[in-house]
Amino acid sequence: MSLLLRAKCFQRLTISGFVRDLHTEHRTATPQNFSNYESMKQDFKLEIPEYFNFAKDVLDQWTNMEMAGQRPSNPAFWWINENGDEVRWSFEELGSLSRKFANILTETCSLEKGDRVIVILPKIPEWWLANVACLRTGTVLIPGTTQLTQKDLLYRLQTSKAKCIITDDSLAPAVDAVASTCENLHFKLLVSQNSREGWGNLKEMMKHASDNHTCVMTKHDEMMAIYFTSGTTGPPKMIGHTHSSFGLGLSVNGRFWLDLTPSDVMWNTSDTGWAKSAWSSVFSPWIQGACVFVHHLPRFKSTSILQTLSKFPITVFCSAPTAYRMLIQNDMSSYKFKSLNHCVSAGEPINPEVIEQWRNRTGLDIYEGYGQTETVLICGNFKGMKIKPGSMGKPSPAFDVKILDESGNILPPEQEGDIGIQVLPNRPFGLFTHYVDDPSKTASTLRGNFYVTGDRGYMDKDGYFWFVSRSDDVILSSGYRIGPFEVESALMEHPSVAESAVVSSPDPIRGEVVKAFIVLNPDYKSHDQEQLKKEIQDHVKRSTAPYKYPRKVEFIQELPKTISGKIKRNELKKKEWKTI
Repeated sequence: MSLLLRAKCFQRLTISGFVRDLHTEHRTATPQNFSNYESMKQDFKLEIPEYFNFAKDVLDQWTNMEMAGQRPSNPAFWWINENGDEVRWSFEELGSLSRKFANILTETCSLEKGDRVIVILPKIPEWWLANVACLRTGTVLIPGTTQLTQKDLLYRLQTSKAKCIITDDSLAPAVDAVASTCENLHFKLLVSQNSREGWGNLKEMMKHASDNHTCVMTKHDEMMAIYFTSGTTGPPKMIGHTHSSFGLGLSVNGRFWLDLTPSDVMWNTSDTGWAKSAWSSVFSPWIQGACVFVHHLPRFKSTSILQTLSKFPITVFCSAPTAYRMLIQNDMSSYKFKSLNHCVSAGEPINPEVIEQWRNRTGLDIYEGYGQTETVLICGNFKGMKIKPGSMGKPSPAFDVKILDESGNILPPEQEGDIGIQVLPNRPFGLFTHYVDDPSKTASTLRGNFYVTGDRGYMDKDGYFWFVSRSDDVILSSGYRIGPFEVESALMEHPSVAESAVVSSPDPIRGEVVKAFIVLNPDYKSHDQEQLKKEIQDHVKRSTAPYKYPRKVEFIQELPKTISGKIKRNELKKKEWKTI
């Protein structure tokens, strides 16, 4: 890419000339990067160059602006942990360290462009360096969560044919146990203070590596990363993303949904193993020149989250609905979020009750976004837009989103169907390329001119989209179609309910009925359960259509969840149906 074209590309990704005071206490729902939703949709246009590399064409451009004094004195990366350790990097420092890491990959490990690298690290600075180093070398990054088992590791190593794995002490023994059966695995890098036989010690290597590295030339449509799905409906699938699908496509998220500027401090709590970390901990904030904030917590702790939001100048906060549900169960009256002005949520639908309670306690709305590992933001609630609690908002500028019937015809407002994205005649650049090594699965997502997401929903008369369920979660009872999410939202309004999952259960008369698995709030665990069941059932009858109420209720200690925190309704459903 020529310097002129690269500069133009960089300018289109960001908003030039706009810098607000850092760490201001002013809270506003007024957009910083656009006027209103209509103008955002109409004006959005992004040219895709033949060659594009995020490290060179975005990160290094921010370094240049930083060195020229054209960016506020805001870190590019800000990391803390529970022990009081702290790391702050400018874009210049991020560039230097990532070039050292890149040299280790190419010189020590002899990796070439296109080779696959599995990176399984907790929220430590080396994870971010690994991301950028893979970009610089053109190697294909494959993130994984630290909660993977030995069986999971074997599956991913063999399926991906990765040549290199980067991890820490916690998973190194499991890797060694399966490495002999992974013929493509040639290099193992360890992030540790200790040495381990057969592993290169990354911390030691970084001390001696040169930061003189030339970024490879990558075409925009070359493979950049592979993400394994969370496996909610079957074995994890490999999803291929190019240098442009995330490196350019996530400008939609950073510029519009997160509404970031170079003065913002963005904290996303997602696990490093999932695409949401790419969304909101790498590409989206750095496209906008914002600071990526990280608090490395061994496990989710509500009080630590609230203390961090109160203590540090975090302006934009992103977390999953499960986290918000846990946060509002605390007494939040002693916490003051002076800098926080924008809260977003993604991963699964967030209940209106949670949004209301968060607003009552913080004065801030939660702007829900909807997307998949396969996509960038599909629909979202954007600043300046009226929020309809429970709605996913309106389509992002990246996609033409419709509700489809089984034949691929577009359905009118208020009719439930499958959520689809138009991909013909022109495939959007913010979409994955294919399911790697699985052409039949890739083909199964196409219906006419549309990519079908596998989710069901409807669009109301105002153009807002509403999630109903995963396509295989719909409950058919006595001829009625019932989506679990609406029932779960009604359940969440009852004070006894901390969490719930709704699935179908066999019934000899109705075919199947609604069953609710409920985790009770601590204050209600000693109540008479039969009486409480009736109270909850009556509440749902009053809150939504009576036929949707859970005819069966089971109180459990915790819900089964994927490693990423999504409720595994399919597991509960299988448990119900295996008895017949």
